[in-house]
Amino acid sequence: MKRTVAALVLLALVALAGCNAPIDDGGRPDPLWDRVGWEGGHWYDDPIRVTTDDGLNEREREAVVARAMARIEHLRGEEFRDPVPVAVISRQEYRERYGGGGGRDRFGDQLYEALLLVGENSSTADDRGQALDASVQGFYATRTGEIVLVSDSATPTVDRSTLVHELVHALQHQQLSLGVATETQDARRAQLSVIEGEANNLQTMYADRCGEAWDCVERPTRQGSGGGDSDLNLGLFLTIFAPYATGPDFVEAIRDRGGWAAVDDLYAQFPTSTEQVIHPETYPDEEPVSVTVADRSNDDWNRYDRDPAGDTAGEAAIYAMLWANGAIDQQGRTVYDYDSRYSAGWAGDRIVPYRNGDRDGYVWASEWDTTADAREFVRAYRAILASRASERPAQNVYVLPESDAFGDAFRVTREGQRVRIVNGPTAGALPAVGGDE
Repeated sequence: MKRTVAALVLLALVALAGCNAPIDDGGRPDPLWDRVGWEGGHWYDDPIRVTTDDGLNEREREAVVARAMARIEHLRGEEFRDPVPVAVISRQEYRERYGGGGGRDRFGDQLYEALLLVGENSSTADDRGQALDASVQGFYATRTGEIVLVSDSATPTVDRSTLVHELVHALQHQQLSLGVATETQDARRAQLSVIEGEANNLQTMYADRCGEAWDCVERPTRQGSGGGDSDLNLGLFLTIFAPYATGPDFVEAIRDRGGWAAVDDLYAQFPTSTEQVIHPETYPDEEPVSVTVADRSNDDWNRYDRDPAGDTAGEAAIYAMLWANGAIDQQGRTVYDYDSRYSAGWAGDRIVPYRNGDRDGYVWASEWDTTADAREFVRAYRAILASRASERPAQNVYVLPESDAFGDAFRVTREGQRVRIVNGPTAGALPAVGGDE
């Protein structure tokens, strides 16, 4: 798995967290033609007998996959157009073929440094690779139309929930669209929230019928999660996991409005921000504000050639920053709700990285729905910096010590609904990066 935009699309479709004619247990006869609720010789409510303790052989796997496809068709009311090949590999093989880091990307690293999520002692690619290496259970490859499941046991096993999740992605690819926006990180997370939200919803609907309406293959016993996650970058993981956590409620809210047809329409008009996903009542009317950052730098500092316009963090990533840095009261709440008083009210933002030789800086401008919302965010952000600052050389200026992973200087100002954060290696560099204020 190459660390490219195409690879990120593939990785975004991961699940975080038989035989052709098996023993006939009294199921209905095969139809004369393919139809919804029947696949590969199996009706959605057919029983099958397989042994999971020693893994699934090829014929057993075919039966499990075919019946799962039929059940997804029954739940979704859509037909698979093509067969979906499924491969099972070990955790070690996944790491060797797809995992690991991707070196340094100064532009991308500055975006996550602005969010106080990836410090100067690490890299976004390495932290993301570590998170995925430890947590990926499977993925759907859009290029080949194949599902790859990752098994943590010595004997390759098929996890039912992961299989169902990835089969939904295959159905989406065949019937709808898996094209993911590349304009901003926030837009990508919003679109992935639809894709992953629907997959998680159908995964839950499927599981709810197991043991009641349906006879289901038992899920294998976990034999470890791959290990090595004690140093997991939780804040960065929260940005990766946002579509899985916020997407299901968003898709369910849209389905409540107009059934599966309304969900189909989402693929023609994806949400444009994670704000719309976290707060479904804002979709589709409340579009994000277009935020621009005027270049006030001197001749020594230059915007990155890669994208002079910068990138957008969005509400979900801001929530991840606040949670990871202890700005949100965590008492009695789950880490995965992505809604807080300090990040709600987001209207738009833009992070523009700068460089001067081997030195980096950035300007992060954000707009908020109200002055009160902007004030809430500034209060939380300044509190994070104040708790770690070694110097306060001027009003609204914070200098973090070199021992801190984010050991730079920050200037944080607010004017009405607009917040502006300037970062540089020293307090003296702040005017050179962001101009005088």
